[in-house]
Amino acid sequence: MNIQISDNAAKRILKLLKDEPANSRLRIAVEGGGCNGFQYKFDFDTNKAEDDIIIKNGGAEVLLDSTSAELIAGSILDYIETLGYAHFEIKNPQAQSSCGCGNSFSV
Repeated sequence: MNIQISDNAAKRILKLLKDEPANSRLRIAVEGGGCNGFQYKFDFDTNKAEDDIIIKNGGAEVLLDSTSAELIAGSILDYIETLGYAHFEIKNPQAQSSCGCGNSFSV
C-alpha cells in the first residue's frame, strides 16, 4: 500500500503505547464526515481484523482496514511538535482539499 510512518511518528506511538493495554497498536481509520467528506480517526486497538494491513517503523505498528488504506495510499503518517501544539498528521497525496485543522479531506 506504500504508506509510511515517519521516525517522529514511530517514536511518539511507542511512547503512547506504554500507557495502553498489552498488544495494542495505533489504528487509523477513514470515516465519512468532517468538513470535506472524509475524516481521520486515531485510536488504539488490541484486535487485528482479517482485512487489516499493518505498517511498521522502528517497532511501532499501525493498523488500517483495507478501505481506509486505499484512501490514504501513498501517505506518510508524521508527528508534528511545535511550541504551540503537537499532533499526528497524515500527508495524503490523494487529498484534493482538506480543512484548516487537517483532520478531514476530500478525494
